[in-house]
Amino acid sequence: MALIEPVKQKIEQPGTTKTRSANLRIWHWLNVIAISGSLITVLINSTLLKSRQQAPLVQSELAKNGAGVTLDQARAAVHVLSDKVWDIHVYFGYALVALLLFRLLAEFFELADQKFIITLKKAWQQFNNTKKAREKTRHELFVKSIYVVFYLLLLTMVLTGLCLAFEKELPFSSSMQHTIKEVHGFCMYPILLFIVIHIAGVILAERKDGKGIVSDMINGG
Repeated sequence: MALIEPVKQKIEQPGTTKTRSANLRIWHWLNVIAISGSLITVLINSTLLKSRQQAPLVQSELAKNGAGVTLDQARAAVHVLSDKVWDIHVYFGYALVALLLFRLLAEFFELADQKFIITLKKAWQQFNNTKKAREKTRHELFVKSIYVVFYLLLLTMVLTGLCLAFEKELPFSSSMQHTIKEVHGFCMYPILLFIVIHIAGVILAERKDGKGIVSDMINGG
């Protein structure tokens, strides 16, 4: 589990605490809100508003109040509520699109030692060049690699989500809708895994030599 702990100090400058720009911190916490909202809407529709399970309950409750409806009508009612939740899911998806674009643009304006691509390159160079403290450099490179995978997953989810949202406007989307939906849905699981790993790593770091890493993501480090 030690491999997933975020690195608080700069590997190339031991004793120096990493700094995090305002752009990165704003993006991080807004991204937490957008991803959480997106996942919560999926959870609601896959449990509370699943028409096959909830339609009989709706039919039964309406019957108790003197309103007789068929099972199909009850399913239609649940489906309307489910569509409303999916509309909210789409809005969270648009927020993720905007945040991903913001992250890409912000990368160009970061200080050199805070650019993700540069820190990834430095981590790779440090790993190759360092004979001593190889464990720390391997740790840094591993953490950066996880973030690369996360960004790729987020990009895939955003692109497939846009294809589903603009199915009528995109000529290829209709014929590939099933595949696109499958890919979009699959991306949720590794992103959930990343979230679990990320939170576990932060907790471990807070209990060891990375104490204060959460407050650093709030005030900049």
